[in-house]
Amino acid sequence: MATNQEKPVHQVGKRKSAVARIYLRPRAGEIGLIRINGRSLEDYFPRPTLQKIALQSLELTSTQGQYDISVNMKGGGVSAQASALRHGIAKILNEIDRTEYRLTLKKAGFLTRDAREVERKKYGMAGARRRFQFSKR
Repeated sequence: MATNQEKPVHQVGKRKSAVARIYLRPRAGEIGLIRINGRSLEDYFPRPTLQKIALQSLELTSTQGQYDISVNMKGGGVSAQASALRHGIAKILNEIDRTEYRLTLKKAGFLTRDAREVERKKYGMAGARRRFQFSKR
């Protein structure tokens, strides 16, 4: 009976058009591994700031290295993907132990999906709000 190897907990994190499907299970080895689309965290997010954003939920709850995390990432840019990963991990930690982690994660704002999206471009304009240059003559 492998009580440590239970079914992985699944949750989805989102930011802009980035979607992170996250599977979390208790660590199997010495340290918790994080795999994103089959690559390591350092390989997928080479910039240290993005790595820090992605792991903020784990650092805040002092659970870094306790879990093996597997992520399927789609869409968006690298910054939005890192934020989507943070959001998904926070939702999983909240699901695992609601009483202990919820207050700290909620206070940091990690459980709330950042709803800001890119505004669409309108016809007759250079961008969403920018107009073409006005010419009097």
